[in-house]
Amino acid sequence: MLINKVSDQIKRSKYISRDLSWLRFNYRVLDQARDTDKCLFDRLKFLAITSSNLDEFFMIRVGSLYNYLDYGKERLDYSGLRELPFRKKLLDYAHRFVNDQYLTFNNELKPLFAANGCDIQKPGELTELEQKKVDSYFKNTIYPMLTPMVFDNYHGFPLLMNQLLTFGVVTRTTDEGKPQDRVTFVQIPQNLTRFYEINRKDKIVFVPIEDIVRWKIKKLFRNVEIVSVNLFRITRNGDYTLEESDDLEADFVQEIKSKLKTRKKGRVVRLEVERNPSQFMMRILKERWTIDNANVFTINSLLDLRCLWQIINHRHFRNRGFKQPASISPRSLPNDGVDLFEYLKEHDVLLHHPYNSMEPVVNLLERAAEDPTVLGIKQTIYRLADQSRVTAALLKAAENGKHVSVLFEVKARFDEERNIKEGERLEKAGCFVIYGISKYKTHTKMLMIIRKEGEKVTRYVHIGSGNYNESTARLYTDVSLLTTNEIYAHDVSEFFNVITGHSRPNDYKYLMTSPKNMRNQLIELIRQEARNAKKGLKSGIVIKINSLEDREVIDEFYKASKAGVPIKLIVRGICCLRPGREDLSENISVKSIVGEYLEHARLYYFHSNGAPKVYSGSADCMVRSFDRRIEALFLITNEELKREAIRILYYNLQDNQNSYTMREDGTYIKRRNGANEDAVDLHKLFYSKNATEEEVELF
Repeated sequence: MLINKVSDQIKRSKYISRDLSWLRFNYRVLDQARDTDKCLFDRLKFLAITSSNLDEFFMIRVGSLYNYLDYGKERLDYSGLRELPFRKKLLDYAHRFVNDQYLTFNNELKPLFAANGCDIQKPGELTELEQKKVDSYFKNTIYPMLTPMVFDNYHGFPLLMNQLLTFGVVTRTTDEGKPQDRVTFVQIPQNLTRFYEINRKDKIVFVPIEDIVRWKIKKLFRNVEIVSVNLFRITRNGDYTLEESDDLEADFVQEIKSKLKTRKKGRVVRLEVERNPSQFMMRILKERWTIDNANVFTINSLLDLRCLWQIINHRHFRNRGFKQPASISPRSLPNDGVDLFEYLKEHDVLLHHPYNSMEPVVNLLERAAEDPTVLGIKQTIYRLADQSRVTAALLKAAENGKHVSVLFEVKARFDEERNIKEGERLEKAGCFVIYGISKYKTHTKMLMIIRKEGEKVTRYVHIGSGNYNESTARLYTDVSLLTTNEIYAHDVSEFFNVITGHSRPNDYKYLMTSPKNMRNQLIELIRQEARNAKKGLKSGIVIKINSLEDREVIDEFYKASKAGVPIKLIVRGICCLRPGREDLSENISVKSIVGEYLEHARLYYFHSNGAPKVYSGSADCMVRSFDRRIEALFLITNEELKREAIRILYYNLQDNQNSYTMREDGTYIKRRNGANEDAVDLHKLFYSKNATEEEVELF
């Protein structure tokens, strides 16, 4: 009865739960692992991604829910459910997902290993010679790093680290004629590879490190009776909120560093454990961490499927997977060898990554670092590549005496420590470095190069949706603009003054920014389409984003739909809007694109009665984007570049190979081309010049 009430409440709500929507997104990623048209190693890659995604989901979203539960705060989910019913619904759904994850791995992927030259085996399945090699590896490498930590009346409960494989070994001794059980924890060090690799003539055998430790566990418990050996893994709450400090002189970086340490001690929100664990141990863990069966995930295979990356990236297999085509020149930059400093004086350039390389941006920055006429460089940085060429260029610019100011966002989740270290390197080189803006996360992506050219100073601007990370730029789809247009330059200069100083400009001509007024400006654009529709004028909205969650914007979409505005939304991940509901959203369609590349671009199109307005930039339609982040969307004013952006949206709508259609109940169905319909795969199509030239209409 209670289940029916919960289901009815969810169905009645005009919004979709953010967290349930996210889990449905991870199902679409899992769908890639089930795709039999893909090779084994690509399928393993997507399965590993679902595992990484789920780890972050538990750390952040489930962690956030427990911030309410643990401190008695009220929370009403978009689905209409309060904290406890929602917790049950969410964790039940997560259990179903994990079950489907492992069904995919055990039943669909593992049987393909032998035919692809690999296998996962336990030490007992190896030859005698191979066992000797594994035994030597245990003695020389693993054993010295293991630290048994007993918990009993004389020893406190040890701090078990987040997301490390841990053995709970239950032992029994007899004290004063009575048997006494106690549990000892052995964590597997994170700096050892997950698999020991054995090269055979016909295959590579991967031996899990946990099976090696289990095989030799008696070495750690000499002359002690072992009752059971149980492998488990915990996930701790990684969500934290930084409150704005009244002390303007407070060391913000030190505050972040101290917050990072709390992740090690955060409350446990998930316990993954192998089958048939010791009930004695489970009782201790549940009581210690205040969890119940809903938090416990019993795993019938490898714990932590992120370990599959070692197989995927093995030198024998890394070339078996998806082969990325060579990038093509942007339509607006026909010659790769052009002098950008000269070319950009007369032309704007729109880049569509990864189909267009990020090299023009990185090369421009590297040239600026060496160019004697460049006076200064300003840049926002959210995520960087390992061995970043961007950082190297900024260091070189500082060494060459140029003014370099960089805003490093130290609240970029899981990249905080790296960004702090990189920022400190730049500071030592003489750069002016700002580590975030108090309670706001700086998510916008901007670069400005100031160059003296005779009596004139020219500002070269780059602004886009993607990070300055040359590695992920090959895997994420993004849109960015290179320009020397004075209006863009003025707006970006003003915006840098806002985020590095204390300026409050009245308005921007080509920029829409948050937290100041982005939500209101987008709402006004939506309302204008509704007004046009009511007058009988042409109208239409097409928006491509990562996530749609902001209730105020969703409500405006609903009103515009009722006014007769056709609305087409391309939302990769979370979508809290309910499409196609009678008398609410009949004119709204939602699709999600999940495939070889991570769809990361943001594009906003408003028909405007035949004079379209098109924006791109860093912001999604989320509360955090509008209220808690520094974001920017830029208007694409050049008519040819605007047509390019419209073509990008058009082919996103046409794609029928990577697309899922969202239904009114929040579920998704895979879209396939019909018998008389050509296959359209946008992840291949955009490598063709033809896709950038065709004249198209969205409505």
